[in-house]
Amino acid sequence: MKNILKKSSLGLAMVVMLASCDNFDEINTNPTAANADQVQVEYFINNAIIGSQMNPDVAERSFVLYWKTAGHQMLSTGISGGSFNDDWTSAYYNSSAGWLNSINTAIQVADEKEAKGNVKAYSSNLKQVARIWRVYLMSELADNFGPIAIEAFQAKNPEFNNLKDVYYFLLAELKDASTKLDVAVINPDILKKQDPAFQYDYVKWRKYANSMRLRLAMRIAEVDPAKAKAEFEAAAAGDLLKDATDTFEIQEKSGWDDLTGVMSREWNSQIMSVTLNNLYIGLGGIKSIDQLASSFHASVKPVDYIGLKFADHFAMKTNEPAAGYWLDGLPNQIDPRAYKAFIIPGDLNNPNFSKYPSWDDSSTTTSANLLGATGAVVKTINATNTWNAFAVGDWGAMASTNQVRSFNGTMPRMSQEFRGSKSKRIFFAPWETYFLLAEAAVKGWTVPMSGQAAYEDGIKANFAYWGVSSHLGAYLASSDYNRAGTSVSWSHTTEPPASRAMNFKNGYTDVAGVATILYPKNDLYKNGTVKNDLLTKIITQKFIAQTPWLPLEGWSDHRRLGLPFFENPAIESPLVNLPLLTNGNFMSNQVGFFPQRLKYPSGLKNSNAKGYDQAVGFLGGADNVLTPLWWAKKQ
Repeated sequence: MKNILKKSSLGLAMVVMLASCDNFDEINTNPTAANADQVQVEYFINNAIIGSQMNPDVAERSFVLYWKTAGHQMLSTGISGGSFNDDWTSAYYNSSAGWLNSINTAIQVADEKEAKGNVKAYSSNLKQVARIWRVYLMSELADNFGPIAIEAFQAKNPEFNNLKDVYYFLLAELKDASTKLDVAVINPDILKKQDPAFQYDYVKWRKYANSMRLRLAMRIAEVDPAKAKAEFEAAAAGDLLKDATDTFEIQEKSGWDDLTGVMSREWNSQIMSVTLNNLYIGLGGIKSIDQLASSFHASVKPVDYIGLKFADHFAMKTNEPAAGYWLDGLPNQIDPRAYKAFIIPGDLNNPNFSKYPSWDDSSTTTSANLLGATGAVVKTINATNTWNAFAVGDWGAMASTNQVRSFNGTMPRMSQEFRGSKSKRIFFAPWETYFLLAEAAVKGWTVPMSGQAAYEDGIKANFAYWGVSSHLGAYLASSDYNRAGTSVSWSHTTEPPASRAMNFKNGYTDVAGVATILYPKNDLYKNGTVKNDLLTKIITQKFIAQTPWLPLEGWSDHRRLGLPFFENPAIESPLVNLPLLTNGNFMSNQVGFFPQRLKYPSGLKNSNAKGYDQAVGFLGGADNVLTPLWWAKKQ
């Protein structure tokens, strides 16, 4: 035991910490004198799970500023503009090292106890659970940075591995660990308390392992299809995470610790991304008047109206289809999850309206000015009961003359339901299993249900989560296109026209006109020729469903497939960290227009120069945010 604890940088200090916090029952003996019997595997598993929930410092930098930004869930340029912050990266990398240290220690302690015959009926299962959770932690790290060391975080400088080897290892671990789980074992109540996800329900852990195997197998499907197919089909034949009660989720709590909400920091505006807005508007054909109270009905605009055009104040150098327009009301039709996830500006009586930040009135300010070159007011906009989102990027002079973007209250922002540290953070939900099965079916792989059934069950599961199931039937049958040119109905694969005529008004003169609005051309997927095939439908629904809890998965799907459609950042002035995006090509898409990974923290090179060189060598490109990972699209 002494040797094992020496390997862990947390060692006995971790045991002291764990024993002193409310995650564990108090022990009567002095924890600083812990012996082999007192150091329990479940303590380290608990610490690794709760730690990965992320304290607010780490969560803000990784979950919000990196994942939600790169994953186009919110309005933020940052990494979407090609930049990075070494302090943010280091905070996440170092924390991840701690979580992996904990889970590796759990496995090491389990092995030593087994060697000494110091085991209980559930001891073997705890080791398998630890192995399964280690897979998640390693996959999260690898999907952020790329090549990692399989034997890392065990108090030595290990050899780094290429991503193919990492993924093969992770898939093998899930297969072996899930097979070795004995689901007939009955746990004592005291043990159940140490598992914040499943209370050591081994049936659920096995389902999670199998569904994780689906996720990881699909991740490599574009570069290693034979391996992906074999792994996916084997996992799909087992028990899967398909019921709401199987959801891998952790209860958040207020304060400042690892269980505090990942989206709780008040200074993060959490404004809806234009990517989501383009997917939401029109999708499913559900009218706003059928979703909202009568007090909103007068604000709902006709279906063929796009808004007021302010070409001098809203960025135009982007392939965002509604660039330059301000919708001075609410959309006629919109996905029913939109009004649940994001709250209408000015809806102050809504209990889920977020008044963050609490120290000023920016969240409740809905009136803002558009200024001329001399600073004179050109137009005053009242954003109450409106619904707008905009491209990130560099807006040039418009950034200072458009004050609408200066106030959080002018745009839909994340519901307070997800910001008050009272929700359960989701790591894996049943809708993801269904959408993975649907994608596999489209590929022609052997899965236990049809693609349509899986697709519709995924939507059904997510509608139930949001409490909008009353709209499900009409939604599934809809052939209405969203702004990206995609519809819901599985049987409706007719491509949209290249454009459609939309009424608008000149925002400066109030003169009415008719505009030709293009459906965006997504060059990353089938050379931009397809907008409404089955795979686009699946990933569109998956992206919406994974909002807001799984932005890393949304980012990974886009890196893997180029789906769903991500608009380019605006370049009214050049973005120096996205040199490939220019005035001559902003209406097209390229891999080099979007972040692909996190740059390794500077501390890695300083502490393990050999390992860093190995990692970069396996990366196959420069250590920067624009180098694609092994499993991602390269062009």
